[in-house]
Amino acid sequence: MRTVALTALAPLAWGSTYAVTTELLPADRPLLTATLRALPAGLVLLAVTRRLPSGSWWWRSAVLGALNIGVFFALLFIAAYRLPGGVAAVLGAIQPLLAAGLAVPLLGERFGRRALLAGTVGVFGVALVVLRATARLDAIGVVAGLAGAGAMAAGTVLTKRWGRPEGVGPLALTGWQLTAGGLLLLPVAALAEGAPPALSGTNLLGYGYLAVANTALAYWVWFRGIGRLPATSVAFLGLLSPVSAAVIGWAALGQSLNAVQLLGMALALSSTLLGQRPAGRPATAVVAASGATPRVTTAVAASTPASAVPAAAPVLAAIRQGEARSADLPLAGGPVGPVGRAAG
Repeated sequence: MRTVALTALAPLAWGSTYAVTTELLPADRPLLTATLRALPAGLVLLAVTRRLPSGSWWWRSAVLGALNIGVFFALLFIAAYRLPGGVAAVLGAIQPLLAAGLAVPLLGERFGRRALLAGTVGVFGVALVVLRATARLDAIGVVAGLAGAGAMAAGTVLTKRWGRPEGVGPLALTGWQLTAGGLLLLPVAALAEGAPPALSGTNLLGYGYLAVANTALAYWVWFRGIGRLPATSVAFLGLLSPVSAAVIGWAALGQSLNAVQLLGMALALSSTLLGQRPAGRPATAVVAASGATPRVTTAVAASTPASAVPAAAPVLAAIRQGEARSADLPLAGGPVGPVGRAAG
């Protein structure tokens, strides 16, 4: 449960994106915001870890960076600008169901009635939290919202299937993906929005928060969680993001919360808990080694102490120490056969 709680910090932090964007950042610059969230954070993590991809991990990092960061951010903002925020959030809440479906052929995870029930309850709960009677649909926005949820679901499942190279921790993997996604966004933002405007101190503060807490640290714990938990379980934690956004809007922006929204929050939280798999079952783990045969070990998924990686290390030395320890831990990869042999 400690790993689940730590991983949940990522979507809770992402819930603050709307408040920070509306209050601290320049208007009508969604792609600039997406680029400045991803690229600086990725470059800083590359400098901290001093690790670059090798072999097949160059293209794997590009694919994961596109799905989890570049394509996802772009589609997310298209949906947000063309749809009421509530509609975009409900479309995003479909991601756990998509991830659960993809995890069947790619990871060998089961898509049972529990996952279907949890996903349905989660979508309904998020709808109660964020939807308004005046919400109107836009075809392009709906397609973008669904495609964005699909990109993030695919990125989550592939991150789990591919694992990470032996000796590489989640911080380095996060830096690779953020850099790849940011480099993908950079020319798109320049072509679509032109040169960036002059930035005030408030703008820089907002971008700094998004890059450090909302992106670098949040995606670090997110990808760390993917390595230690079933992909479907991690995907269900994403339902916490719209709940967090509603609470922050109420606490910081003076927005109201009614009984229907509180009921929706309760349903979304129940769905998140229902979507978690029972802990403590033996799981076969695969550590991918570049150019080598995957090494397969057996471990108990929930038995790794949370102290193995600091939750949010403020000191560079602590971050590197946590990264070194994580690099030595087995990371679950793709589907495995019944006798512990890597399949596929």
